[in-house]
This record gives sequence, C-alpha cells and structure tokens, in this order.
Amino acid sequence: MPGSSQPWKEAFLIEHKLRDEFLSHAETWFEPLAPLLVSRFFEEPNRASPVLLGVNGSQGSGKSTFCAYLSALLQAQYDLSVLVLSLDDFYLTREERRHLGASVHPLLATRGVPGTHDIALLTKTLDELWSMEQKRTVPIPRFNKATDDRHSPDNWDEVTGPVDIVLLEGWCMGARPQSTKELQHPVNELERSEDVNCTWRNYANNALEQTFLPLYERVDAWIMLAAPSFACVFDWRLEQEKKLASVTTDENNAVMNPVMIKRFTQLFERLTAHCLARLPDKVDYLLQLNESRDIVSTRPAWRIES
Repeated sequence: MPGSSQPWKEAFLIEHKLRDEFLSHAETWFEPLAPLLVSRFFEEPNRASPVLLGVNGSQGSGKSTFCAYLSALLQAQYDLSVLVLSLDDFYLTREERRHLGASVHPLLATRGVPGTHDIALLTKTLDELWSMEQKRTVPIPRFNKATDDRHSPDNWDEVTGPVDIVLLEGWCMGARPQSTKELQHPVNELERSEDVNCTWRNYANNALEQTFLPLYERVDAWIMLAAPSFACVFDWRLEQEKKLASVTTDENNAVMNPVMIKRFTQLFERLTAHCLARLPDKVDYLLQLNESRDIVSTRPAWRIES
C-alpha cells in the first residue's frame, strides 16, 4: 500500500475514514505541492510571521480533506507547525443571522454568502496567531453545522506555541466584488423570486468589498481546487450532508434533505460560478477537478507517478 511505511498516513486514513486508494491520489497530486511551498516560504532566513495560505474550493470539492492532508504532511515530513482554519467556523451565530434576516433581508438568516461571516472574529484570531510568541494558547472558534450555530467558547479548540503555516479554506475565499451590471441579472430562481430588489446580492457584494478584500491582503499565496462547473455542486453537497447525518445524534439537528439542499446551493451559485470563471488564472496553485472530484491537472504542472 502506498505510504505504508509512514505511520502518519495510516493514521490519517483511519481518522478521516478514507480508503487506501486515497493515498495514491494524495501522493500523486497533493504531496508535490509541499516542497514548492517550503522552498518558496521557508528558505528565507528568520521569517518573522506565519505563512497564510488561502484555499478556495466549491462546496464538496474536498478542500477540507486536502488541507488536512497537506497539514499532516508538512508537520510529519518538514517539522512545521500547521493550523487549518475554515471560513465556515466563522459564521455569525444563528441569533445574529436571524437579526440580519429581520432587519436587512430574510435570506441573510441562512449561513453562506459574505455578510453572514464574522470577519472581525476571524481577523482577531489571525492577529492572535501572528503574535503567539507573547501568548501561550490561542482559542480557535468552531461552528456546529448540525445545529447551525457556533459552538460555545467552552467547546472551542486551542492551539499552543508558534505556528508556521495557517491554511484558511473556504468556498468563497478569493471571491471579488461584482459590478452593478452583473448583480442586476439573477442567476437562478431563488434570486428571481426571493431577491427581486437585489438587496441580498448587494449586501453580500458590499461585504466582499469592505471585509473580505482587507482579509485577502494578508494572504501570502492562493490555492484553488476548481470544480469543472457549478452543476457538480449539488451532488457533492448532498454527499456531504449524508456524511453529516451519519454522525449526528441530536434529534433537533439542522441536517438538510435533497429538496433543502437544492435551494441551499442556489445561495452559493452566483459566487461559486464567479470564482470558477475568474480565479483559476489568478491563483498561485491550481488543482483542476473532474466531475468525480479526481484531480486531472495542476498549474504549475506537477505529478508524481505512484
């Protein structure tokens, strides 16, 4: 089995409930990225702050597994301290979104688009990570999708000691504001029927400009797992929800059925399609996926035959 001589890989498969075949894929496509990152950022002597890598990928694209594997690899083979942050963990609380839904637009009660994230909390967390030499631990917020609410601070994770790399992944990481003309044209039935006056679209677009663009200035390099089209996202998101349901014991959970997922994915369609059209030529490292989520090419080109 590929990687069988490296115990951390076997442990990774068990922890993430992955089949052995995953390792061949990871060794071929994921592992060559690690030395590129190390040579780019860690051959500089006395680098003072962590490296922030922004990772974009549509829902269900596998970006969380990719980040987890890259993190484990960089720690095991390069002795680097790596932290994975998900933009999903920085959604506003359910109550905060309810308030937005009541005061601005009903669609903002549903987590998803820019404007439903607590970027101030994310910025505070990054600031604390960047000054960890003065701190013993930094609390890491966590969001519970099954209950659609942020975990209480008592249940947040903590990271100890200086961090070398932070992987910040999110479905809309890297998304840029759209023009007024682009916003005027609805991309699906949800926008046509539930955002007639473009209030929701404009609110999300303003959040991109006012809170996300300053966040992007901190990113040292961009990585993208690019879906072949938005059409794949429903199937990928449905698979995610089935996995969530299989590990959820709370009877009052917020796990979605297929009808709910169809509507939910329409919330993401505009910016997902926008990212797929605009980002591939702008990111530093591109992993192109097919409909089965297999990587078929990268830019710059890399591959290790297993």
